[in-house]
Amino acid sequence: MILTVTMNPAYDMTYRVEQFERGREHRVLSVEQRIGGKGINVTRVLNQIGKYSRATGFADHVFAAAAELELPVDFVHALAWVRRTVVISESGDGTATGLWEPGARVGDPYAVDQLLVRVSGLLPDTGGMVVAGSLPGGVDRSVPARLARAALAVGVPTICDVEGRALQTAAEVPGVVLMPNREELEQLTGVAAGTPAEVVSAVRPLLERGVRAVIATRGAEGMVAVTAAGAWLARLPEPVAGNPTGAGDAATAAVIAALAAGGEPDWPALLADAVATSAAAVVIPVAGEIDRSLRDRLAPEVVITELSGARENAS
Repeated sequence: MILTVTMNPAYDMTYRVEQFERGREHRVLSVEQRIGGKGINVTRVLNQIGKYSRATGFADHVFAAAAELELPVDFVHALAWVRRTVVISESGDGTATGLWEPGARVGDPYAVDQLLVRVSGLLPDTGGMVVAGSLPGGVDRSVPARLARAALAVGVPTICDVEGRALQTAAEVPGVVLMPNREELEQLTGVAAGTPAEVVSAVRPLLERGVRAVIATRGAEGMVAVTAAGAWLARLPEPVAGNPTGAGDAATAAVIAALAAGGEPDWPALLADAVATSAAAVVIPVAGEIDRSLRDRLAPEVVITELSGARENAS
């Protein structure tokens, strides 16, 4: 089993319009609503690619009941209500505009302890864990790091796909895998990371402090993985057009699936699968779904480039 933790879930709303223009009314072509949140999207994709996954985290009773109809879940009921995220997807060129509500504040002083107990109880049957998404108000930035430490202490590979101060704290956990986008990486390291070489240079101190790997997601420019064994750039020859919302979650699902297999992964192969899985999510208008046949077709086309000097940089 692969466990995902989502502390600030959402109802994902997708409005499709022909072309979005500020300041005028729009005729909506279609509406999609589903339960979501980054970790929940990861669980969805994992189950689609044949890896059993269970989702936990915080929710309210209504959200948890809806989730149970679709996925294996085990939520702590600590939220008064669950936020919405709205994506306006344009049919004309695939542009997506997102509006993210902040979410309810966790007022129960014992909620985090309950979650830690819940996760600890699931870890013996867990092959990998993902802590993903933003934190609701009332939850300290150290919680993702605490969850990661608990999992890594019993040998469970763990990805922290979080942001802001929570990402800074998670980066202090030896053995953790981080998956920041470009903006998050630059905020974490305090240096520019516009090119693959700059990514390698920026994450070197993180590896020296014990981070197992950093996989920097770069949208249409692909991904850069930096580990103690080396660093690689992976990209498609031509980017795939569509809605990028959820593409990063699909990549996270591919990475944790490989890590949960045990042993030291083949990082270039892992990265190629992550790029193909991410692209297979872009063509689907809602987050948490992939086109599996497209994923299979794209994987052999991913171009892998080993970045020179990476081993020396990471040593």
